Amino acid sequence: MTKKINLFLSVDFQNINSYFNPHDPAPLYKRQIHHKLEEYIMTSVSTTKRYSVIFYKLKCTSPLDKQYAEPLMYAIHRHFAMKKALREEKFQRFKRRNWILLCMAGLIVIFSEAFLPLLIPSNIRIYEGIKNCLDVFSWVILWRPIYELIFEWNPHLKEILLFHKLATAEVIIIDKEKSAEIKEDKKTLNEEAEEQTPANVKPLVHFGRSA
Repeated sequence: MTKKINLFLSVDFQNINSYFNPHDPAPLYKRQIHHKLEEYIMTSVSTTKRYSVIFYKLKCTSPLDKQYAEPLMYAIHRHFAMKKALREEKFQRFKRRNWILLCMAGLIVIFSEAFLPLLIPSNIRIYEGIKNCLDVFSWVILWRPIYELIFEWNPHLKEILLFHKLATAEVIIIDKEKSAEIKEDKKTLNEEAEEQTPANVKPLVHFGRSA
């Protein structure tokens, strides 16, 4: 679990087509993204939290490769915006279906408790059997929509929020100059740390994984 998740993509002339569906003849920015790219993104954000921030970091080896960054990110943002819209539509159907079931169950309960004695005299032996059957049936169909509306709505909202983040995440372009600056800063920090470390103390080696 982390508050910051980085999605690294290498953008250049050789691999730009591998990010899209090879059978889609549309322009680059309107193409369907490849299922492997979607799988990589969804796997990378599987540990995201509600307040996690997602960044797309594109590595461009030359200034010429930067021209592919914008259409690629437009296609990715568009893809997850469409998935968000579909998920919201599914969530609306989920709520509508359960509210209809809940209203139907409520009407059956009202019918069995209020109107059944008016239709069937209570002194008839079959009256108790019909009433018990209607009670059991009404409570059974009441349980499902109540459970869904109380406990099952959160996964829908979680996926909608995740798709919203992926559709609006900030894009950071990393070129050779930035990479060289980062390496130089790390080298300087390491040299300063070695100078400040006593001769009889061995430096600690940390193993970690970047998000």
